[in-house]
Amino acid sequence: MNREVDHIQAGPSSREVQEASTQQAREKQLATQEYQVDLPRIERAVREILLAVGEDPDREGLRETPARVARMYAELFRGLRLDPRRHLKKVFTEKYDEIVVVKDISFESVCEHHLMPFMGKAHIAYLPGGKVVGLSKLARVVEDVSRRPQVQERMTELIADLLIEELDAKGVAVVVEAIHTCMTVRGIRKPGAVCVTSALRGAFRTNPSTRAEVMTLIYNGRQ
Repeated sequence: MNREVDHIQAGPSSREVQEASTQQAREKQLATQEYQVDLPRIERAVREILLAVGEDPDREGLRETPARVARMYAELFRGLRLDPRRHLKKVFTEKYDEIVVVKDISFESVCEHHLMPFMGKAHIAYLPGGKVVGLSKLARVVEDVSRRPQVQERMTELIADLLIEELDAKGVAVVVEAIHTCMTVRGIRKPGAVCVTSALRGAFRTNPSTRAEVMTLIYNGRQ
């Protein structure tokens, strides 16, 4: 006698559901404490957006979306509560007086005009005035500055100003290259378009030969 066997796809166990709930609660507590973000307020706002566009925020696929978005914003905007200057407080006295360059520092930020991501690479160069800083600290400065509602032009200038002020450098050059999703996936919709901004301070701004040298080091023949 042939017996038919029903294959039933097993759903998540009660233990898995409990672990997922615990992890979400842990992430929510971390975001609230570390980033001082009003998560419930964001959740209510996201729910209203879903209703406004004609969606049902209570359907299965969207039920947890407001909480996910709230935690995401806490992560993306954590730079609002951080002071990037703290990374430049520990310096080392060195007689080195040639250009220091750190290229291709990746970053992700959010355009304050449409709250859509823009991402790319930052290139930083400075001419020491007797003090040098750990190379990783430059990347940390970029991270803190980028993690907030931002425009690329201001981000570029802020990084340059922080370095010239905190390091007493003879010159600072910052070049940022980024792709903005607010113009690649909406509006004009031009994938591949790259925005390039620069900020020059000190010798890199006033001395043409020094400026040419640092740009050559940054672009390394790519221009």
